[in-house]
Amino acid sequence: LSPTTLPTAALFAAVFFVVGTLHIPVGIGSVHLILNGLIGLLLGWLAFPVIFVALILQALLFSFGGFIVLGANTLLLATPAVLAHFLLRPFVVASLHSQRRLMLLGLLAATIGIGGATSIASVMLWATGQDDFFNLIVLFSAAQLPAWLIDGLVSALVVAALGRALPSVFLR
Repeated sequence: LSPTTLPTAALFAAVFFVVGTLHIPVGIGSVHLILNGLIGLLLGWLAFPVIFVALILQALLFSFGGFIVLGANTLLLATPAVLAHFLLRPFVVASLHSQRRLMLLGLLAATIGIGGATSIASVMLWATGQDDFFNLIVLFSAAQLPAWLIDGLVSALVVAALGRALPSVFLR
């Protein structure tokens, strides 16, 4: 963490914290925005401490998640974020001249973030060895579709806006 990345890390920790408190009703439950793909695209490995700190604050202030699953939640949210960074960052830097490409890359970052988190959570449930979790995994995955759409739209717009207004954030 350097003095140049600290403000960006703090900003996106706050963004992750806030969007995690906004719940979207889906069926009998709800989902919330994650923006982990966007965070990873911008911060790389710093996604781990940023997401960890935001999850701690959510657990302390709102009793969301909890301390027992803090490590698992950090792993399943930050791992796809870092993956999005390493897969897409070179393309973002090469596409700073094209708003459409930046929007597509923002959508892909959200897809990697949400899809990766959903996949890791599904594997964690499956690894318990209980057959009853299969239906839960299917429902859980389907419930993430609205969150992915909104997450993808927000990430696409943010990446395009940052590419236009502050391209240096992608060049660090």
